[in-house]
Amino acid sequence: MTKDTFRIVTRGVDGKIHIRDYNKQESLLKSHTQIGVDDCSTDLGLRGQPVLRGLIGPMPEGKNVIRYESPDVFESMTKEWGASKTPRRRAKMHPPSNVPAS
Repeated sequence: MTKDTFRIVTRGVDGKIHIRDYNKQESLLKSHTQIGVDDCSTDLGLRGQPVLRGLIGPMPEGKNVIRYESPDVFESMTKEWGASKTPRRRAKMHPPSNVPAS
């Protein structure tokens, strides 16, 4: 599936997250300035996508969304992601099989 939705995530003056989706690259570029193209992403679906002035991205979101974030959103979401604790699994302990029983 090709990535066909461009999502811009910013924060308003009220502190709330604002999300705007564009279905076509042309409509995205009418309201944002392209300063380059992505040529090094490990996600091949992002290669060749526009790099936009003042936004972090492109980055993948799901199967068909290309996401861009304002620097303050990127920083706050990265901090939240880094602070979230994932539960650690404990390895099951098995007695060694090569030790003779006493």
